[in-house]
Amino acid sequence: MRLQDIELTSTNRLQLDLMEIPSSCVIVICDGKAKLRELPPHGEYKIVTHQGKVKRMRREEGEEF
Repeated sequence: MRLQDIELTSTNRLQLDLMEIPSSCVIVICDGKAKLRELPPHGEYKIVTHQGKVKRMRREEGEEF
């Protein structure tokens, strides 16, 4: 699943319906924007920051041998 933007309400509030989002996900908030990404079944998910702001979100998947 790709990164998807989460819409904020007109009063800049974050409202989520837990039945509509993946059961295992991460939500990152930076500069008044929120983004959601489903976590992989195996692997690592890295959030890279620069000067206190989210610069990049990277995932590395793996599989048991």
